[in-house]
Amino acid sequence: MNAQLPTLHDIEAAAQVIYREFGPTPQYRWGQLASLLGTTCWVKHENHTPVGAFKIRGGLTYFDQLAQRGALPAEVISATRGNHGQSIGWAARAHGVPCTIVVPHGNSVEKNAAMRALGVSLIEHGTDFQESREYAIGLAKERRAHMVPSFHPDLLRGVATYWWELLKAASDIDVIYVPIGQGSGACSAVAAKRALGHQARIVGVVSAHATTYADSLKAGKVVEAPVTTQLADGMACRVADPEALHILLGEIDHIVQVTDVEVAQAMRDIFACTHNVAEGAGAASFAAAMQERASLQGQTVGITLCGGNVDSAVFAEILLS
Repeated sequence: MNAQLPTLHDIEAAAQVIYREFGPTPQYRWGQLASLLGTTCWVKHENHTPVGAFKIRGGLTYFDQLAQRGALPAEVISATRGNHGQSIGWAARAHGVPCTIVVPHGNSVEKNAAMRALGVSLIEHGTDFQESREYAIGLAKERRAHMVPSFHPDLLRGVATYWWELLKAASDIDVIYVPIGQGSGACSAVAAKRALGHQARIVGVVSAHATTYADSLKAGKVVEAPVTTQLADGMACRVADPEALHILLGEIDHIVQVTDVEVAQAMRDIFACTHNVAEGAGAASFAAAMQERASLQGQTVGITLCGGNVDSAVFAEILLS
């Protein structure tokens, strides 16, 4: 089960690759969030990376591994709802590799703009991430380009560094709440916990409007589920990744499902208490902790503000609602 998980050596080596681009992101104990939750709460600020989300860590290590193998391609293609695309765009630009990203119609306007600013050629196709992904796979075959997946061991190496930073800095954490989109963040939390021998429980968080991972973990196999979330695009996954599911089975303490209403409230709370902007998926772990706050008293909680890339108009509407 652990063959794909990066070791402590892998994670430490990945950190050195990432720190060429930016330093460790901070983790803070915000007093007002702790007051709302009723217990100590650490926030890992992945909204402070150069692309405003944790995904850049994986892109950097994925391309570093390609370069080390002498296997940098002539072109890369991938699919995204935004943050993975920025990650791949950033890393591809750094290595001089042309990059095409496929997004579904109606995707975040500002995430699309951010990808184009990194030199990405953007294609809009499909009604959701899965349709975009399937189109990107076909396009990569047609062009003989390298398809960058959303889940891969070389992505995990980098993503695990952010959990490694948090768990090293806050050894007293009893439980961490981890949003699950395509699975790299949650599997990387498992890897960092194991690498450090940390005892924190890992609670998975999914959108109540995108339940493939909740359903799949319960069934022990991939179960497709419809996606209707309007806010948590970073968790808008219709089909769980089988490799990620294999890793997470037996490693997740339990799953919490959060509604768009709960996520919106968490976005408001995070902004009011810290003046940090959280996108939907970026607020999901705090939304889940708030849902379970009665059972968390006396424990030290770790949450991740894993991304802050929400469109201005959407955020303004949420703050005013």
